[in-house]
Order: sequence, then C-alpha cells, then structure tokens
Amino acid sequence: MSQAGDQENNEAHPTEEGKELARDRWLTPGVWGIGLASFLADLGHEVPTALFASLIVGLLGGSAAILGLLEGLADGLAGVARLGGGLLADEPGRRRRIAVGGYASTAICAALIGAAWAVWQVALLRIGAWVARGLRVPARNALLADLVPENRYGRAYGFERMMDNLGAIGGPLLALGLVAIVGIRPAILLSVIPGLLAALSILFALRFLPPVTRFERVPFSLNIRPLLEKRLRLRQVLLGVGLFEASNVAAPLLILQATQLLTPGLGLQAATQVGLVLYLGYNVTASLASLPAGRLSDRWGPLAVLMAGTACFALAFLCFAGSQASVWLLVPAFLLAGLAIGGVETSEHAAIATLAPPERRGSAFGLLAAIQSFGNILASSCAGLL
Repeated sequence: MSQAGDQENNEAHPTEEGKELARDRWLTPGVWGIGLASFLADLGHEVPTALFASLIVGLLGGSAAILGLLEGLADGLAGVARLGGGLLADEPGRRRRIAVGGYASTAICAALIGAAWAVWQVALLRIGAWVARGLRVPARNALLADLVPENRYGRAYGFERMMDNLGAIGGPLLALGLVAIVGIRPAILLSVIPGLLAALSILFALRFLPPVTRFERVPFSLNIRPLLEKRLRLRQVLLGVGLFEASNVAAPLLILQATQLLTPGLGLQAATQVGLVLYLGYNVTASLASLPAGRLSDRWGPLAVLMAGTACFALAFLCFAGSQASVWLLVPAFLLAGLAIGGVETSEHAAIATLAPPERRGSAFGLLAAIQSFGNILASSCAGLL
C-alpha cells in the first residue's frame, strides 16, 4: 500500500527531473507538423516559381519587363499582406484558420497558373498566391511559439527554417523531373498536391496546440503603435532587422554576379550551370546551419546569433566584391551567405517570439515579415540598378 501511495503521489506531484524533461521537450508532433508544412509548401510553390519565366516568356509570349513587373507587384502586395495577416493573427483562434486557409489558397492559386492562357490570368493567380502566402506566414510563426516553451524557441524556429530550406532545394529538382515527364503546364498543375498536403500538416499540428487562452479582443487596425510603445527592445531589434534587410541582396543577384564573372572563361551555358550549383550549395548550407543556430540562440540568446549572422553576411559580400573569375573564390562567398541566412532567419524569429507580448505576437511577426519583404525589394532594386 505504501509503495502504491508513493507512486500515486509521484504521479500527482512530478519530480524536478520530470519537470525539467517536460520543459526541455520541443520536437513535439505539433512542431513536426509545422515543419513538414513548411517543407511541403516550399516544395510545391517552388515548382511554379521555377517555371514561371518559361511560361510567361516562352509559352505566352510575354516580355522580360512584364515578368519583372509581375514579380515586383506580387512581392510588394505580399509584404502588405504579411502586415495585415499579422494583425489578424493576434487572436489565437483566428490565427489557426488563417494558417490553414493560407496554405490551401496558396497551393490552389499557384497550381492554377498552369491552366492560364493569358498573361493577365497568370498575373491575378500569381498575386493571389503570394498574398495568401503573405497572410499565412505570421500566423504560422505565432502558432509555432504556442507549441514550445520559451527556452526552446530557437530550436523550434531553427527546425522550421531547416525544413523550409530543404523544400527550396527539392522544389526546383521536382520541377525538373516533372517537366521532363509531363511538360511545363501539367507540372505546375501537379504542384497543388504538396501544397494541399502542407495544409493537412497544419491541421495535424493544430491538434497539439494548448487550449486557446482568451486574450482581450483587439479590433483589427493598421495601427502598430501600441505594439511598440512599451517595448523598447523590440523596437531596437526591428530597426536593426530593417537596416540589415535593406542591404540583404536577393540570391538571384548573387547568381548573376557569379555568372557574369565566369562567363568570359567558361561560356554562358557553363557559367549558368556553375552558378546554379553554387546556389544549391547556398541552400544546403542554410539548411544545415538553421538547427545549430537555433540551439545557439537558446543558449546565448537570439541577438548574439543575429549579430554573428550579419557578420557572416558582411564577409560574404566582401568575398563577392573581391572575387575574380574563379569558381574557388566564389565558393566561400556562397557558403558564407548560406551560413548567414540560416542563422539570421532563425534568430530573427526567435527574437520576436521572445520579445513580443503573447497577445500581440501575431502583429509582431507580421511587422517582421513586412520589414523583411520591403527591405529585400529595396536591397535588390538598388543592387540591380547599380
């Protein structure tokens, strides 16, 4: 009887060791669900992205100028959608619906591009897909913070970034295989399958969320001042992220730099192939760096990892600026940039999850995503003009 009583008492009052184990557990089925959703969604949307130029210019007779205009318009509206999606995601129940609806809508709109027979139809579907994608991002990030303890935010966001980067690697490879088998249009249409599987993965993850805590209902408003008024550290981090993103040149321009440097010695076709292999190395390095960066973020704090990541970017850009027409001088530049993006993206998300108040976490992630989006547009536009 005494042993049974002790056992019941231990179950009712967990030991300190048991509490520590529960506190350290972060790779739960819910986190797996969100990570798998990121992987499948990227796998799906990278197919129409990889084939977008071929469809517009090759099949529909559009120009490079129209292609650039559509990409810029879609990215700009996606940035606005991220800010609005964050404000909507402040309410815990609503953020769940936005996440599921955003993944499903992105998959359907992007896949229907394969059935379009006019440039204006492609434009509407592309914009619709990117707006839906923008709406879902803050909701997904806020849901991930709901699933793990605060001392494991870095690991959770590192895992999600790793899965996202793996999808970015697999998507173009999937596009190549599908085009070889079924052609461009059917390949784009088939991209709906991984996209819808991503929505199902989010539904699976929702089963493991804690019960919704009833925060005071905040009406939808584009006023983000209340979020920042009493959060000096959050303001400082967002300002730093904004300055960084305004100098973070998009990867396609890095590929262009490598291609232009190598073309005189290798020829255009070989230089293009080498540039794509270097970009693959960039994505692989980013995937490998994300989870260790998350662990370091939990140990040292996300701001330390964020500063280390920006330092790696500075070194990478110095390598690009000093590179001559040599593959071996470009390799460390791409690997450093991949290492940097793995660390920066992970630590940015962990920092926002840590510093934002839980009842306004959606708004904080929406503001972060909007800053990232518009900063990238500014950086790439300036670099392209230069």
